[in-house]
Amino acid sequence: MIDRSTDKSGKKRIVILGGGFGGVYAAIQLEKSLARDSAVEVCLVSHDNFFLFTPMLHEVAASDLDITNIVNPLRKLLRKVEVLVGDVNRIDLPNKRVLISHGYRNHSLQISYDHLVIALGSITNFYDIPGLVDLAIPMKSLRDAIQLRAQVIRHLEEANGNTGDRRALLTFVVAGGGFAGVETVAALNDFVREAMPFYPNLREGMLRVILVHSGSVILPELGEDLGRHTQKVLARRGVRILLNTRVKSMTEDKVFLAYRAPIPCSSLVWTAGTVPSPLISSLPCAKERGRIAVNRFLQVSDWPDVWAVGDCAFVPDIRNPGKAHPPTAQHAIREGRVVAQNIAAALLGRPLKSFSFKTIGLLASIGRRAGVARIFGFNFSGFLAWWMWRTIYLSKLPGLDKKVRVAFDWTLDLLFPKDVCAVYDLSHYRNFPREKYAKEAVGDNGRHQADARQTIPLPHFSARSLSP
Repeated sequence: MIDRSTDKSGKKRIVILGGGFGGVYAAIQLEKSLARDSAVEVCLVSHDNFFLFTPMLHEVAASDLDITNIVNPLRKLLRKVEVLVGDVNRIDLPNKRVLISHGYRNHSLQISYDHLVIALGSITNFYDIPGLVDLAIPMKSLRDAIQLRAQVIRHLEEANGNTGDRRALLTFVVAGGGFAGVETVAALNDFVREAMPFYPNLREGMLRVILVHSGSVILPELGEDLGRHTQKVLARRGVRILLNTRVKSMTEDKVFLAYRAPIPCSSLVWTAGTVPSPLISSLPCAKERGRIAVNRFLQVSDWPDVWAVGDCAFVPDIRNPGKAHPPTAQHAIREGRVVAQNIAAALLGRPLKSFSFKTIGLLASIGRRAGVARIFGFNFSGFLAWWMWRTIYLSKLPGLDKKVRVAFDWTLDLLFPKDVCAVYDLSHYRNFPREKYAKEAVGDNGRHQADARQTIPLPHFSARSLSP
């Protein structure tokens, strides 16, 4: 084991755990705040060496965007922050150190810190439903989007030459009627229907695209009016919506629902819940609803040198006592910035800043150049909402080169049909490694939890949302 302590250099070390919105934006802000302070070093630990812009994940799955256009190398975004690619194995709060494994051979590395920012995010919650861990596809990572696209194309290829099992192969179910589920089912529906002309033995009438939601209306965050409008739009496009319904189990060719007949289906996309990283449960600190409890300065209770942001943190809403800020991307971005400012203030002996933020808007793309949005309490739908969605997310995508590439991809998508090449295909989804803690996740089946991508302040996220 390699031990990296602060004693050798004499510098104050700030360690950030997590390469999502909260962790990356905290690191970016620390670069700005402490750029001239040579007595401080910042280290970001991330499972991947890139930052994933999750609000556009469904567009990769639907072949609207190239996979490299929604990721940014961390070393490009963070020029003065040390980036360590690896997995966090243990957080030792009493001794102020973190144990990680990194590299091809999983070398152990022990890092000491003076200030620690925990931004480990969340994992998919399968609620211990039989068959889901092995067979369902979540929508949390780039790997998930790639595999969904490959699996859909593989099933179309197989159905084109197989008349006996077409019903299960051509049925696609998405579970979860929140932002992630609705955007995924809309993009998936457009993709498979546009792909049908390439398969001479298939007809559009053979397709079944189904959205399963446990509530009485989809997109509950946007209100009943926009939710029902979205249901009507999707229904006109051939999406069947099953409300007040939950997935009970899954096999390789069927999805079983509570109080309904099973659906012959080989493809289930699971977007119905998340839980904080399992590492959180072992920490000797106060928690609320499974998340780390922090004060209004984003400090962890009883551990003044430890801070937490994003999906894994329970951040009190000082405007509404007793309530917490939602675990969305737009909130994580602002929490990251505020925690960086507070760490810099703590090092300089200055007063800390309270975190407070009010969501300005929520938007969702529902396919075919249509969207829904709620901005400043006003509802928008159709082309205008879709244009707002694309404009805002394009402005929030890090990197000018990525913005240009995405805009170029969107332009080409208007002129040419979608690609149906399964270039990232594997023989079976189970060959893809699953989050090792997925089976430990527990919760309430089917209830949508705001996904870190969905809420967007106009100047999330999941909520898909970002803000200026």
